[in-house]
Amino acid sequence: MKNTALTETHEALGAKMVPFAGYNMPVQYDGVNIEHEAVRTGVGVFDVSHMGEFLIEGPNALALIQKTCSNDASKLTIGKAQYSYLPNDTGGIVDDLIIYRIKEETYLLVVNASNIEKDWNWISSKNDVGAEMKDLSENYSLLAIQGPKAVEAMQTLSSHDLSEIKFYNFVVGDFAGIDHVIISATGYTGSGGFEIYCKNTEVKQVWDKVVEAGAKPIGLAARDTLRLEMGYCLYGNDIDDTTSPIEAGLGWVTKFTKTFTNSEALEDEKRRGAERKLVAFELDDRGIPRHGYDIVDSSGKTIGVVTSGTMSPSLNKGIGLGYVPAVFADVNSKINIQIRKKTIPATVVKLPFYKA
Repeated sequence: MKNTALTETHEALGAKMVPFAGYNMPVQYDGVNIEHEAVRTGVGVFDVSHMGEFLIEGPNALALIQKTCSNDASKLTIGKAQYSYLPNDTGGIVDDLIIYRIKEETYLLVVNASNIEKDWNWISSKNDVGAEMKDLSENYSLLAIQGPKAVEAMQTLSSHDLSEIKFYNFVVGDFAGIDHVIISATGYTGSGGFEIYCKNTEVKQVWDKVVEAGAKPIGLAARDTLRLEMGYCLYGNDIDDTTSPIEAGLGWVTKFTKTFTNSEALEDEKRRGAERKLVAFELDDRGIPRHGYDIVDSSGKTIGVVTSGTMSPSLNKGIGLGYVPAVFADVNSKINIQIRKKTIPATVVKLPFYKA
């Protein structure tokens, strides 16, 4: 089990620690609902240093990214970030990731913690163009400072005007007394804020100053309820090596203006239309949908499976994502969730669940 540079800090704060993606991570401090509400109404800070970071450099860096990633990274200018995914050769997804253009020929790829080795091996296997690759994952930390009060609370920690950093843009500058950190207006909560990339040797100072400035420590449990209220996919639950990106609704980051891994087959699938789709649903009655629960039709026939589900702290109702045949995918379609021996009616809704 690996630790982040802040493991002792979390333990000192009384966090409940759990194994996650091979790391010892804080799942909660004061309770999921309390932490969830803190991010929705104020500002919270997550230690997500388990995430992976790859540096892709050189004259052929863009060529490697273009052939392995679904989105069009040629659109990125320095200081901008982009959501994308790595298609595999069989119609599924190796991982989803964020791409940052740091310099003219330097890109940072941020990947999921559970997929660091898999992603590195996959991209390396496609690197016949001679791009320079460095795995920075073991040496860098990542903090997510999230919530509507993030800009106001954190402004004293940086000489940059944080309010001017637009969504999916970033600057490299000073923060919390540390020079040359990445301050990125990205996140996984839908409540605004920043992600801070710094060295492991620097993150304790950054964490302490962020908490001192008013951010509440938040665990991974609230991170999951926050992302699910926005309908953001979680790799390993909603998307994986066997799920189609077209079925998962990732067509918006699948750009057929270039050739990439399996692009011809994916373009054909998009043209034909997906046979099943990932939908969002709300329970009509009380209950909590969970990952792996069956989705059934009015006659009780299994038509799909819940990939993510929870009791929404903001809406106080059961919400979830799951794959169903396309005929059940329209908004307002009626489906049912099999919760143990009970069949609970549900309605397909438009995302996000939580309207900020």
